[in-house]
Amino acid sequence: MRKFHPLAVAAEKQGKKIYHLNIGQPDLATPPAYFEAVRSFDKRTLAYDASPGNPGLIEAIRRYYKRLDVDLDPRDILVTTGGSEALLLTCLSILDPYTEVIIPEPYYPNYTTFVHAAGGVIRALPTNPWEGYRYAKRERIESLITKNTRAILITNPGNPTGVVLDQAEMRMIADIAKAHDLYLICDEVYREFCYDEKFGVPTMARFADIHENLVIVDSVSKRFSACGARVGCVVTKNKELQQAILKFCQSRLSVATIDQVGAEALYSVDPEFFRRSKEEYRVRRDTLISGLRKIPGLVVEEPMGAFYVMASLPVDDADKFQHWLLESFEDNGDTVMFAPGAPFYETPGKGINEVRIAYVLNREDLSRAIEVLARGIARYQREVMGVSPKALG
Repeated sequence: MRKFHPLAVAAEKQGKKIYHLNIGQPDLATPPAYFEAVRSFDKRTLAYDASPGNPGLIEAIRRYYKRLDVDLDPRDILVTTGGSEALLLTCLSILDPYTEVIIPEPYYPNYTTFVHAAGGVIRALPTNPWEGYRYAKRERIESLITKNTRAILITNPGNPTGVVLDQAEMRMIADIAKAHDLYLICDEVYREFCYDEKFGVPTMARFADIHENLVIVDSVSKRFSACGARVGCVVTKNKELQQAILKFCQSRLSVATIDQVGAEALYSVDPEFFRRSKEEYRVRRDTLISGLRKIPGLVVEEPMGAFYVMASLPVDDADKFQHWLLESFEDNGDTVMFAPGAPFYETPGKGINEVRIAYVLNREDLSRAIEVLARGIARYQREVMGVSPKALG
């Protein structure tokens, strides 16, 4: 997702305007409570905080989960440097060399980094754009379980697909984890962004019978539009796992004190903030999907959560197409960036012509970006692929 940065810099030096759809960096304003808490910090010395996390922040997180009908003990929460560290420490704590993690693909590419850092192996659960990237099929999941399987890792709502599991699907996956004595790692950092009210605010933490199996990864980054705060957490009631992760927390001493103070204040914001944020992303999603569906040959399903969509483009290679967009294309001085799809897959050869688009631009810019993308596809088909759009359907 970041490898095209040098090409983008070069394109901007040529005077091109780039519409960035490639990174999930929300543009919505961070709640003022964060900055007010930081400005009010009045300690004489900026000291290490507690290794498990600032007690005030842990209590704020506990109250947040209570509003979701989930009862947590303070010891069930370990504060981390973003959701990324939460995932890394979890993998380091539960995986041994060559043990396996089942992950639906496409998935957030850094999962590969975290699993491999712990010596683990990813067993990809395949999906495809024509089925809307849905994966919650018991027979498909259980067919991948071997004697080396240690965990199932899912993102709900999904990054990069926007797939949201319903209650029956969540229950089925929880039952599989329990029946096969597997860890169930649930990355729920997009929990607030579900666009169909039937989903509510989904969390696996409501299933009390799988507490020994369950690990929730959470973060303030997306929920509060505060990616730069780098504050996340691991939530688990598994005491043995708590102790293993705590050792890593102690070895890195603490999460940044100031960011934890600000993060605590974020959990005090009015629920209206979530409603407004979700409604803005819903309108952006509708704008994006409407525009994409006008592009001949493009395959896309409406995402039900998060703020991403995966799409299959009518091009031969999305990576090559992105290079071309930055180096050789402009439409009235404009071009566009997305995240090529292949790195979101474990299976070689998959996702070659797919892309992830993050709808983190305002509606006007989003509409213009899709217009530029459509014109770029048409020109690329003619000039590089040597075919007409009609020939591709």
